[in-house]
Parts: sequence; C-alpha cells; structure tokens
Amino acid sequence: MEDTTLFESIGGRPVLERVHKVFYDKLYEHPWLKQFFSTIDQKTIENQQTDFMVSNMGGGKIYSGALPKNGHKHMFITTELFDLRKMILEESLAECGVPTELAKRWLRIDDAFRKSIVKDDPSQCEKRFFTDEIQIFPKP
Repeated sequence: MEDTTLFESIGGRPVLERVHKVFYDKLYEHPWLKQFFSTIDQKTIENQQTDFMVSNMGGGKIYSGALPKNGHKHMFITTELFDLRKMILEESLAECGVPTELAKRWLRIDDAFRKSIVKDDPSQCEKRFFTDEIQIFPKP
C-alpha cells in the first residue's frame, strides 16, 4: 500500500480546483440544480468545496466552513438530486482526466456525506439562521 494520500495522487490543489470549476460550471447551468446556488457566488463555492475536499483527501485540515449536515439542513435534497449531482461530478472528473481509480476514491469520499445531506421529506429541513428560507425546488 502506498503512503501517498489521495490528495497527492490526484495532483494536489490545482487538480481539485480544475475539477470544481468544471463541476460548478455544470451545476450553475443545470435547470434544477442551479436553483440551489442562486444566492452563492460560484467562485466562493468552488473555493469552499476545494478546501473541503483537500481536508478529506489528506491534504491538511484547511476547511473551516460548516459541516455538510449543517450547511445543507435548509435544503430539501432528495436521493434523485444527490444522484444527479454525483453523475455530474463523475462527468467532471472524467473531463478533467482524473484516472478512473482515483475518481472512484474521490466519489466514495463524496458519497460518504449522502446520509447527512439527503432528506426523505421537506419536514426534515431546518433553517440555519433566522433569515434562512427552506429551499425546495420542484423538478423542472
């Protein structure tokens, strides 16, 4: 077994930044998923996601944002939405030339947060802040 982390094997932060740029370009264009990002600057979310994945791939604990459960508790994210997002991430990894075995490892890390994000019913959503709106977007 190699001692290198997934972060090192994948090519470090530049590769994560490239994948997240492609990935969020797709999310911000998608008719359903883009609705979740209407109030968030794309570059900001790309940086947050990159820091989050650096921390989860062995690149150092640099992420200081909300954990997925707290960051997404106001969003009604169904299994269908999570699977759609996963498919777009998979496409983005392939487009950026991430080798299949490394992409599978990336996707396993990403999928580990499924249970803390996916909800079966809108009643499971909670506001993060007093001013939050619960985000529920029907499939277009």
